[in-house]
Amino acid sequence: MLIIILYFFIAVVIIQLAFYLGVFGKFAFAKAQKINPKRIPISVIVCAKNEEENVANFIPLLAEQDYPDFEIVLIDDASSDNTLAIFEDFEKQYSNIRLVKVENNEAFWGNKKYALTLGIKAAKKDYLLFTDADCYPNSKDWITAMSSQFTMQKTIVLGYGGYEKISNSFLNKLIRFETLLTAIQYFSWAKIGHPYMGVGRNLTYKKDEFFNVNGFINHIQVRSGDDDLFINEAAKAKNTTIAFTPESFTYSKPKTSYKDWLIQKRRHVATANHYKKLDQFQLGTFYSSQLLFIIFSVVLLSFQYQWILVLSLIATRYIFAWTVVGFSAGKLKEKDIKYWFPIVEMVLIFTQINIFISNLFSKPVNWK
Repeated sequence: MLIIILYFFIAVVIIQLAFYLGVFGKFAFAKAQKINPKRIPISVIVCAKNEEENVANFIPLLAEQDYPDFEIVLIDDASSDNTLAIFEDFEKQYSNIRLVKVENNEAFWGNKKYALTLGIKAAKKDYLLFTDADCYPNSKDWITAMSSQFTMQKTIVLGYGGYEKISNSFLNKLIRFETLLTAIQYFSWAKIGHPYMGVGRNLTYKKDEFFNVNGFINHIQVRSGDDDLFINEAAKAKNTTIAFTPESFTYSKPKTSYKDWLIQKRRHVATANHYKKLDQFQLGTFYSSQLLFIIFSVVLLSFQYQWILVLSLIATRYIFAWTVVGFSAGKLKEKDIKYWFPIVEMVLIFTQINIFISNLFSKPVNWK
């Protein structure tokens, strides 16, 4: 029996190395990216629902971007707080702000995709740059950095949306590691010609791409996924690229309780169930191999079976995985996370099991 487990363990290690070196290495070891400024007209789109504090702080940072031709489309999705009033004040203050007011209706009650569709249709520019109401750009050159990656062929650009650092918080390190690992995956797959998702915190594409797939109509019944499900459908090798210069990053305030973060991640995992089958398979294979690596390692070491070989395989896997994560963390300015890699990875694996089990018995909470 143990010999069979050993063979499976060897197979799992090979799969892990294939992911980390064959796929994720494409991003980890990529050359530094350059910003080649363009003068593409951009509509920055922000959809908010009950975000009065965030929009009051962050919209001015968008309005002060150093870019020659852009507008900001602010979408109030039937907020019950002062979000709309704050948007109206900004509209008076900045000439390049356009306001879209959304009222709930019976067919699309509380559906963010409906609100975003109205905002996209109201946008006057040919290129759309998305971020969330609780996000802010890393620099005044955010629009320049994101739009610089457009070419005649590349009309979808995937960006990085990170989270603020909180000192002496393990939860914060866990959140940022999960965000880093997700970015490593979607950046790497995009680089090898198989883009499968992006994040609405930092995403840009030509408006034509939206209408080419009839917007969100094919997944309008799924409350979440205005970013990743859209990219899963619209992105192809020939039309998609990535932006990973520090100027292109956005940041959000992270959750400060494990419960709140778990609710957020349950929604994201549930959305992934609507990805294309091949994408579900590659994600499932990666995360399953992570779990099996831990289980088989524990079993084989507990029985001290071929322990020198087992320890060698464990060390090999961790050395290469740690190297890939470390180089990627350096590119995305998350260097401190790499020192916690073995621990946060272990906690994340069991958190994902918790999420999977929870989603089997109840549906996650969606847009506010």
